[in-house]
Amino acid sequence: MPEGQKVIVWFAEVTKKDIPLVGGKGANLGEMTNADIPVPPGFIVTAATYFDFLKQTKTDDKIRGPLNSLNVHDSKQLQQTSDKVKQIILEAPMSPETAKRIREAYIKMGQGLVAVRSSATAEDLPEASFAGQQSTFLNIQGEDEVVEAVQKCWASLFEARAIFYREENGFDHFKVGIAVPVQRMVQSEASGVIFTLEPVTSDRSKIAIEAVYGLGETIVSGDVTPDSYIVDKDGMKISKKEIAKQEWKLIRSEEGKDGEANVKVVLTPEEQAQQKISDEDIIELAKMGKRLEDWYQFPQDIEWAKENNELFIVQTRPVTTIREKVAEVRPEITAPVLLSGAAASPGMASGPVKIVHDASQIDKVLNGNVLVAEMTTPDFVPAMKRAVAIVTNRGGRTAHAAIVSRELGIPCIVGTGNAMTALKDGQMITVDGSSGKVYEGKIEIAQKVETKARVKVKTRTKLLVNLAQPELVDRVASRDVDGVGLLRAEFMVAQIGEHPSYMISQNRGNEFVDKLAEGLTTFAKAFHPRQVVYRTNDFKTNEYRALKGGEKYEVTEENPMLGYRGASRYITDIDTFKLELDAIKRVREKYSNLWVMIPFVRTVNELAQTLKIMEAEGLKRSEDFKIWMMVEVPSNIILLDKFLAVGIDGISIGSNDLTQLTLGIDRDSEKLADTFDERDEAVMISLERAVKVAKSMGATSSICGQAPSVYPELTKKLVEWGITSVSVSPDMIDITREIIAKVEERLKLND
Repeated sequence: MPEGQKVIVWFAEVTKKDIPLVGGKGANLGEMTNADIPVPPGFIVTAATYFDFLKQTKTDDKIRGPLNSLNVHDSKQLQQTSDKVKQIILEAPMSPETAKRIREAYIKMGQGLVAVRSSATAEDLPEASFAGQQSTFLNIQGEDEVVEAVQKCWASLFEARAIFYREENGFDHFKVGIAVPVQRMVQSEASGVIFTLEPVTSDRSKIAIEAVYGLGETIVSGDVTPDSYIVDKDGMKISKKEIAKQEWKLIRSEEGKDGEANVKVVLTPEEQAQQKISDEDIIELAKMGKRLEDWYQFPQDIEWAKENNELFIVQTRPVTTIREKVAEVRPEITAPVLLSGAAASPGMASGPVKIVHDASQIDKVLNGNVLVAEMTTPDFVPAMKRAVAIVTNRGGRTAHAAIVSRELGIPCIVGTGNAMTALKDGQMITVDGSSGKVYEGKIEIAQKVETKARVKVKTRTKLLVNLAQPELVDRVASRDVDGVGLLRAEFMVAQIGEHPSYMISQNRGNEFVDKLAEGLTTFAKAFHPRQVVYRTNDFKTNEYRALKGGEKYEVTEENPMLGYRGASRYITDIDTFKLELDAIKRVREKYSNLWVMIPFVRTVNELAQTLKIMEAEGLKRSEDFKIWMMVEVPSNIILLDKFLAVGIDGISIGSNDLTQLTLGIDRDSEKLADTFDERDEAVMISLERAVKVAKSMGATSSICGQAPSVYPELTKKLVEWGITSVSVSPDMIDITREIIAKVEERLKLND
């Protein structure tokens, strides 16, 4: 290990500041220990140890090739690659010094049975949940066995489901590390989960608790349908109970043989019908949950266990599925009810049934199917993303199927008991995830945001959204956003499908204007009177060449990313630019909330010439018409005061291109992907300067690159520096609003 880096740290030694070292799970265990929450004791094998292992054994070089050539949507190839990568990691020799440190820590904590858990270094953050993607090994006993389990956790970072999730969400495989907490096992008499809000409706006045007899993995897996208790935060009173029949429980096997560490025990008829924990325990758990929510200042998803009449908190993480309250405009439903279960994720959707008996069959699920299974596991996720709804035989509202469905925003019903026998492959059904009912046939239903019931979080910093596709506009416009910070032209131009110069040559320029104006109107109308900032077309030459007629008008460039694009094109290909300006003017005749943003401006003179053309065409800055400039070229940062002095109302930082050009890295390069990071010191200095210079000159500032959608810590810094608005992808709206509100509260910006 490099000098100064620790192989082992104890829970009491770490806090949330140590996530890069111990991952989200490890940091949370440290936070809870330091907050005097009853946590079973333990230590953590740091992520630095994992990274050192990869480097010393050259394992990173060996696994990079298979991962780079992988198509994660090919389920068979994904599984084969996962198996190959895990085997490479398991066969690499752990250094004797690392193994010695792990053994010594295990002896120091008193040996005995332990849980060896995985804690990815981006895990359990507000913007992403890696829960269930890596492995946990329970009831491990013995020094060598603990060392072996740690290495198995390292390998599990490359489970098929984990690889798929990272690829889908833009996480670099080699930037996500893994720490391994080793924690004394609680031999649970009862166990379960606590949500410090109602998980289906996101009602923050409630605490939801689920409980089963025995070990708690039966809840998450969905093997057992748990008791459900609702506690009102006001007064800490139990307001609702649902007692589920539990036929068996999972307990530690006395023999403890490999593969038989846990065994099923059949419960007596009396036990099956009983409430799993006392009312006193329910209230005590609710109070612990509230303490954790107050400690973290964010709703929590908590795991608990009971041993020898003592309650323990095993884990906590932020709730990642908070959603706005939606009211459904329901027709009277007369269709037959086929079956019912627990409402796990709201909404209604129709589609043909696809019954899946095992994760190996997920290829059967096509786009638009209703996935029906006994229960789901993380291996089902690729199929769940294709499904319009999910129905399971078993599980409660915090089972895997329920949590993932809420993340995906699709209806889900769990615990039906007989879905796999009551339904048939290909049968058309409608799943009502709000009521827990499955209806025969297809039922049409409309939705609208229930604005009266929704409590909006107010922030001084505006929260905007990045958009391009018209089919999303109505749904996103109904969300708690202050407008569109980046409306990309490229999707609309691609839909038109023909090069504008080609259309001009055929005297069809007006047709281009009509189609572009139609697309712009869709967004301006949906968000009116909120601002919609339209970034004028930033097609590169290779993209223009792909349009019909494009080959005649576009040269072949070695590096289109740095070529003829943005403002450079506007001031030379004026006729094409005028078509775009005509479309903007036409829309603004009815919707004055449409503004303009100029991309990729290399020089102050380019900006001045672009503004001159716009003014000549009747688009001049005014009280209701703002012109912004994208800040994405280093010259924009260096000479920002001069760009602003030309006469613009605001800037929006394009963090992708700015990072690319600041670090000299092709953002699409696989070999340099590890170095491409918007949080690099040079980029952060540029971001800070952009915000502060704009503020000093009375201009607004925003950011519309991918960075604030990926790195919440960057959003916090931008708010601290005084950014006017932050524009994010639609899936990050709620979380980013929360982040902004917390920073403003700390800075007392809402007084």
